[in-house]
Amino acid sequence: MKSEFYQSLNRQLAALLEGDDDMVSAMANFSAMLNSQLTELNWVGFYIRRGDELVLGPFQGKVACNRIPWGKGVCGTAAALDSTQRVADVHQFDGHIACDSASNSEIVIPVRKLGQVVAVLDIDSPVFDRFDEADQLGLEQAVRVLENTLFG
Repeated sequence: MKSEFYQSLNRQLAALLEGDDDMVSAMANFSAMLNSQLTELNWVGFYIRRGDELVLGPFQGKVACNRIPWGKGVCGTAAALDSTQRVADVHQFDGHIACDSASNSEIVIPVRKLGQVVAVLDIDSPVFDRFDEADQLGLEQAVRVLENTLFG
């Protein structure tokens, strides 16, 4: 069952990140853990807010876009709206930024510090409709683990 999988994953993430208050280090291990534990992915990582754009942060996968304008693409939209974006078919998302043409579905979750978006977790899959509500809930909780570790 997915909920049990994510409960276990989030316990592992909490243990992995315990005591790590460095954002780059924590995001690097976080993305590596997700990449090793989740299936049917081709990219997992972070974009970090720098002013009015998102800049590539720690990730696992192929070469990626360096910068994404705030409010543009799935990542920029998630950041600007401060809400998770779960996209079953990225080719149908208006303004999608194709960093990897093999990506067909995507989920992007804002990372917050003191209520403000400071980064986004971006996960891509070559499989259409890869992410469902259980994935969204589990991954949102994983991001809460990261936030609590980094920002208390």
